[in-house]
Amino acid sequence: MVLRVGFISSESKIPIGPEGWALEKNWLVPELKEFGISEVKFVPFVGGPPLNEAIAGNRLDLGMYGDTPALAGRSAGLKTVIINQNRVGNDAYLITKKNGAKTVEELKGEKVGVTKGTYLHRYLLGRLEKAGIAKDVKLVQVSTTDSKAAIERGDIAAYPFTITIGLDLIAQGYPAIDQAKTNKELLGSGVTVVTEDFLKKNPKFVEKWEKVRLKALEDIKANPDAFYKFAAKASGYSVDVIKQAYPIELFTQEAFPAEGLQLLNSTKQFLADQKLLKTNFEIKEWQSPSS
Repeated sequence: MVLRVGFISSESKIPIGPEGWALEKNWLVPELKEFGISEVKFVPFVGGPPLNEAIAGNRLDLGMYGDTPALAGRSAGLKTVIINQNRVGNDAYLITKKNGAKTVEELKGEKVGVTKGTYLHRYLLGRLEKAGIAKDVKLVQVSTTDSKAAIERGDIAAYPFTITIGLDLIAQGYPAIDQAKTNKELLGSGVTVVTEDFLKKNPKFVEKWEKVRLKALEDIKANPDAFYKFAAKASGYSVDVIKQAYPIELFTQEAFPAEGLQLLNSTKQFLADQKLLKTNFEIKEWQSPSS
């Protein structure tokens, strides 16, 4: 059986983190053989909404992505169970076109691009609201793949980027007028969800998955240089950029650390307040009993 795992990336074919490292070290498949798994196929997606569509279409068993699309998917009736927060503190840059706005407040009356339904969307909404201009900015849907060109042409005044892409643009002279980590409540978390159907057939899977993830994380901590070399090769970015985008403390030791749960609940509440959740629900009802 092939375990189908979706994750978010516009550069890498395997996730940058303990899960990808476990595959690289050839630990992942042998540990999962007891479930009849002979291959783990990581499938990259450019954003959370298409990953949700793949889960809905029964094309994935697991999804590793941002908390915002995972919450939105669950609220829309996606039959998933959250098994961990694999990252807590996903950062972002708000990048503007050259010679554009110098502050977030100066985006008033401007057109700002975003891939809707992503954690970057949630960060942008929260930051515009904090600046008091949420109702005075026109948000337009721009995919991650088209975002850089849209900024270069000046079609949009600004766009929220992941740290890797953001650092690349900053190096090219594009201004960053905000960073999520300066407003910690706007940071994102990465989550792993499994389909209810897969979990019913493999009730002990979560415990094993976490065991492998933690083994890989311990090895990353013991051999950070080797991990960053792997991550740079997999992503196409320099080791320096990868170190800034994926500090080791980003990866969680606990499946649901207290700080992470607080962030997850605040994100859910924000999405509910923005009427971006179709139904509300309790995180504890979504969590795997064995997490």
